[in-house]
Amino acid sequence: MRTGRSTLTAALTGALALGVFTAPPAQAADTGVKVSNLVVNKGKPIVVGITDEKYPSVSFRMTWPAGYTSRDITAFPYLYHGTTAAKGLDSGGIRTGHVIYHDDTPSSAKVEGDLYIDPRWTLDSNNDATTWKTAVWIRLWASETKLKAEEYLPVSGTVQVKRAARATVNASPEPVAKNKTLTVTGKLTRADWVKHKYVGYGNKLAKLQFRKAGTSTYTTVKTVRANSTGNLKTTVKATTDGYWRWTFGQTSTTGGATAAGDYVDVK
Repeated sequence: MRTGRSTLTAALTGALALGVFTAPPAQAADTGVKVSNLVVNKGKPIVVGITDEKYPSVSFRMTWPAGYTSRDITAFPYLYHGTTAAKGLDSGGIRTGHVIYHDDTPSSAKVEGDLYIDPRWTLDSNNDATTWKTAVWIRLWASETKLKAEEYLPVSGTVQVKRAARATVNASPEPVAKNKTLTVTGKLTRADWVKHKYVGYGNKLAKLQFRKAGTSTYTTVKTVRANSTGNLKTTVKATTDGYWRWTFGQTSTTGGATAAGDYVDVK
């Protein structure tokens, strides 16, 4: 069990976060603060749509030099890609939402909190669906108003940020005569962070699955490739009542998606 105090260090969402993170930097210097065991989003990819704000969890361990306490330190975790840790903070980085320090010794603490992503502002290119690096912006204070040193500390580890995806399904006719042809259509789309809407996910393979009425397990019937605009279409023989759906797994840039089952009554 950790002992000591818990200190709410910062809450930095929205415009406040932008103001804090774009403050004029002091001269970079070694603060003596060390960061380890940084984990973002519990080690899972961060999947982001076009409007919903995301607050991926973040945690790490922090130690600091003798003669200081956690009140003398601000530590803001962030993600960056394609540049150095120092430049990454001001060139499209994913920034801190809030952090809380849990002191467990006079010179160490467990830090917990979250990052903040508003896809309408944080992500402005579909190339942001990639591997992001992790870092912590450390500021060491000599007093409440005097900054002693700061550094942009790269931390071992990466995080995948992915575009959210959707799948729809429609099976017809409904109802359908037993052993007659059933046409199953659908569409695959994924978030476009430039257009701020879902666009067709073309040429993607999707599985057509069926669940017999009264059961709980879906079985894959066939695999179909969407056309260039993300549309799916295939035919099957209708043999019994049940639910049809399209599903596909995640890729390096895009999350997976599964349509809600479409029930078909077989007469």
